Amino acid sequence: MNKEIKEGKIISISGPVVLAELPGVRMRDLVMIGETELIGEVIEFRKEKVVIQVFEETLGLKPGEKVFSTNNPLSVELGPGMVGKTFDGIQRPLQVFQEHGAFISPLKGIKALSREKEWEFNPEVKVGDAVQENSILGNVKESELITTRILVPPGISGKIKKIKSKGKYTIEEPVAEIETDSGITSVKMYQVWPIRQPRHFIKRVFSNDQLITGTRVLDFLFPIKRGGVAAIPGGFVAGKTMLQHSLAKWIAADIIIYVGCGERGNEMTQVLEEFPQLIDPRSGRPLIERTILIANTSNMPVTARESSIYTGITIAEYFRDMGYDVAIMADSTSRWAEALREISGRLEEIPAEEGFPSYLASRLAEFYERAGLMEVHPGRLGSITAIGAVSPQGGDFSEPVTQNTKRFIRAFWALDKNLAGARHFPAISWLESYSEYIDEVKDWWHVNYRKDWLSYRMKAVEIFQKDQKLQQIVKLVGPDALPDDERLILLIADLLKVAFLQQNAFDDIDMYCTPEKQIKMFELIMKFFDESEKSLQDGVPFHQIQGMEILSSLKRMKIEYRNDQLPELDTLGDKMVKDFQNIKEFGL
Repeated sequence: MNKEIKEGKIISISGPVVLAELPGVRMRDLVMIGETELIGEVIEFRKEKVVIQVFEETLGLKPGEKVFSTNNPLSVELGPGMVGKTFDGIQRPLQVFQEHGAFISPLKGIKALSREKEWEFNPEVKVGDAVQENSILGNVKESELITTRILVPPGISGKIKKIKSKGKYTIEEPVAEIETDSGITSVKMYQVWPIRQPRHFIKRVFSNDQLITGTRVLDFLFPIKRGGVAAIPGGFVAGKTMLQHSLAKWIAADIIIYVGCGERGNEMTQVLEEFPQLIDPRSGRPLIERTILIANTSNMPVTARESSIYTGITIAEYFRDMGYDVAIMADSTSRWAEALREISGRLEEIPAEEGFPSYLASRLAEFYERAGLMEVHPGRLGSITAIGAVSPQGGDFSEPVTQNTKRFIRAFWALDKNLAGARHFPAISWLESYSEYIDEVKDWWHVNYRKDWLSYRMKAVEIFQKDQKLQQIVKLVGPDALPDDERLILLIADLLKVAFLQQNAFDDIDMYCTPEKQIKMFELIMKFFDESEKSLQDGVPFHQIQGMEILSSLKRMKIEYRNDQLPELDTLGDKMVKDFQNIKEFGL
């Protein structure tokens, strides 16, 4: 710890905000406060005094206690030992706190990464090789699913002077020496990086690759692409957290970073208990082997909640620099915004709309704009896909956090409380949601599945729009007053909602749906639609179509046919054609 800065003292305390005398300190410097060395960050200057936000509980702190600066900004340690671990909002491993009791108490000198554990280092360069920022020096097998690549730190380039041979080393031992223009630089297996400063990359790269989530309503109607940004707004009990959990389990990313930002402790406990038991569908290994959890629940210090999403996105950038596709889930950005509002109020700043600080939009932008597909090293691409949950009070999407979030995201997955109340999950509204990635991913569907997905999607949207208009009429006169062709629209819309959009996250078969099965299911429903229209034109009464047994089979196909049983779905289609022939010929 660097104590070159002159020590100061506490003047006053207001919850997590401390006013202190501390000459020579800089903006955003990390400081230690009091006898227990609580961690804080300088956020404002008031003439000779500084305002510090404290990331730990200030209970017991009193004026006059010492304060000193570390002369460094709030940073995270990036290296082997993060995968499968759970950290708090400032990257302190919660497993360490667990050893001292059920509640977090001030502990001195906690490090994010173990200094004692030895890792098997495998060199990938040799003496004399030219390297630059983000070049790979070697690798460490951190889990069965993830290999951590040891990178040249930002701002360093030159030639390898020394490189460790294959063997076990701690992260404090230098594994390489690089001869630069300014001298010899030693490189360890870990880096330290400020959380509020984006990591370097060469350029952003355009891609039309869709990121498959396994959730039909998202993949088929409101897709997100690799390196995209999305928001999940919804009121209480609409299913935001459950959808985030499902995405974390099944989304097609190499690394999952789940940030529980201000959520209830029991929900985070569920995550911590479930993830070690979940099996990764792609590898058959425990999902936790490619997951990092950041838990900052509603009963933990509010200032650490404010920093938690920056901690998560910085860790995501580190794995992106290795060439991985990373998905970060922030649940929820509304609780994070509330932390901003509380701190702003204690600083006596002039409030903006609904009491939120005037810089709410810029802070949201700082988070979402760090996502994307980037070229991080010549010839190496990595991506970050950011998905943030929003919890508007009363489900009001016109409130500031939701409205400002819409400025920076391109996929809006709106949750409908009425759908959730009707037990339709995921409760994503097919009328309020949208995706701006549709035109970009249409070619991806054509190349990979040889299907005109865009026309399929447009057909589904057209049916839902017609259904919405007809529902208004049904409320007035009832469905029996409609002509048969309009009653058929209502039937097909209901079939799409129940058999296609509704998905059971707890069913072993239905919890994850491949794009191939999604296409096949939709084609079967449209086939039923086409055959029904032909039958109506041939004089078949609507009530006979409405009573067909094949309807029940279509509604059950999502839970009866696994992703690898698509040929059997073709058999279901053949049966459908025969049933319609029987209706036309024999009235059966």
